[in-house]
Amino acid sequence: MGFEATYADFSADPARLANADVRLHGARFAGSHLALSAGGTVTLRFEVADPEDVPQVTLTVTALVSKAGASLGYAPMDVFVQGEPVAENLTVPGGGDLPQDNVFAVPGHLLKPGTNTLEIRSSAEARTMLWLYRVTLDPVWERGRSERARTAAAARDSVFAYRTEVRPAHSSSAHWQPAPRLLFHVDRGEHALPAQLGWRGTDGAETAISFQSNMSDFHGCRRDADGVVHEYRGRVAGRWAYPEGVDQVPAESLHRFHTEEGWGGGWHRSHELRLLVDDGGPAPERMTWRDQRGNSGVVVLHTLEDEAEVTEVEASDEYAEADEIAHNLLDDSRDKWLAGDDTAVLDFTLARPATVTSYVLVSANDFPDRDPQDWTLHGSDDGRTWTPLDSRTGETFDRRYQAREFTLRGTPRAHRHLRLEITRNGGAHEIQLAQVRFLERPVGQGFTGYYQRHDEGPIGYRGTPVAASPLTDLPAPASRVAADLETAVASLAETAQTLAALAAQLRRH
Repeated sequence: MGFEATYADFSADPARLANADVRLHGARFAGSHLALSAGGTVTLRFEVADPEDVPQVTLTVTALVSKAGASLGYAPMDVFVQGEPVAENLTVPGGGDLPQDNVFAVPGHLLKPGTNTLEIRSSAEARTMLWLYRVTLDPVWERGRSERARTAAAARDSVFAYRTEVRPAHSSSAHWQPAPRLLFHVDRGEHALPAQLGWRGTDGAETAISFQSNMSDFHGCRRDADGVVHEYRGRVAGRWAYPEGVDQVPAESLHRFHTEEGWGGGWHRSHELRLLVDDGGPAPERMTWRDQRGNSGVVVLHTLEDEAEVTEVEASDEYAEADEIAHNLLDDSRDKWLAGDDTAVLDFTLARPATVTSYVLVSANDFPDRDPQDWTLHGSDDGRTWTPLDSRTGETFDRRYQAREFTLRGTPRAHRHLRLEITRNGGAHEIQLAQVRFLERPVGQGFTGYYQRHDEGPIGYRGTPVAASPLTDLPAPASRVAADLETAVASLAETAQTLAALAAQLRRH
């Protein structure tokens, strides 16, 4: 290969560099870029192993000209490689807020083995500043490689802290007031920094912000829990590679999820997702983001409960001739249990004593007047002595196959046996249900949402909490990648053997 990924990223101080070192004259770091005064220069030195492999180089210089008050600025730019001009007196667009990518073709004959030089110079006639954001160089056949490497390197520092300020909305004369620090981290293993971020707290407060491309600043808005709206802005105060920085917040504020994506009619393992948003208020219950590649996601957090395993169920009556038996209550199918009376008793035996905190009843397929309306749930250690745990009266189901969850009141304790005693239904001579489930105390937070890649439609997205020691379980995508690599290596080996045989035949002929 002619030379490695080569870039200089001036959005950070010191600059992020790959296969390069930089020398400055008449230039200074200005928060998100280098500011070059008239006659200022930036000299980049980079290494080339074999210029014969590089017929042409794609050079991208991302820059902007500062304004002169309300007027367009003026700072022409000269570009030299090995002292030879690539561009002279180039007028870079100014007057806006977004830097421009200026792309040049550098002839390969200008390169030499070893150290090469690139010089970017602001004209001595410049009347305003030339702002330089980044420089990348790539062999013409690999355009974009260095930019991808740059963004991946920048994304490694994915834990951010910002000093923030607020002021009342629609009041430009009001002073900005200090607000609590914002600490956040969003990473799903794609090496992409966020462009936008939004969240809603458990108290109902909502925030939406958008970042500068170099993550130095953000601007947005907040609606407090009482409905008051503010402008909201921040400037970066710290940035770290995970897990540094997250030790500044309680452990429960950082969420780590095993995730699945829903497509092709099924769910498929995806990257681990890490989420942290700490704005000094209540924890978020919903988060949205869009990254700098155009990918976006939405997650709604919810409490996950473990389901108690039922090993046996007995009913006071069941319709065995139609296979509408009590055991159907334990299945995920739509088969139901039907009893030929307007009252019924269901006894459940658990695999182990479980502290049930809630239970779920699922209505069956037809005849709403068969639905239970009044019942009592009892618990027992031995299956003989029963203690009431929860009683309900006048309950209804709005639709067929509706799952309703009922939370036990008071302080629950563990039981091995549970009895559902149904004392009234909707008026029919039978009682029916499709499913009964018992849930134990919460085991953590999961999420439901969607994810959308920039060039695709939205897909389902869901997650469950990562265990305390997740590194022993290799994610499925990584396993598939390893298998694909092994297959590719084997295929290449076979191809090499075939080519060697062909070469031998050619030599014989």
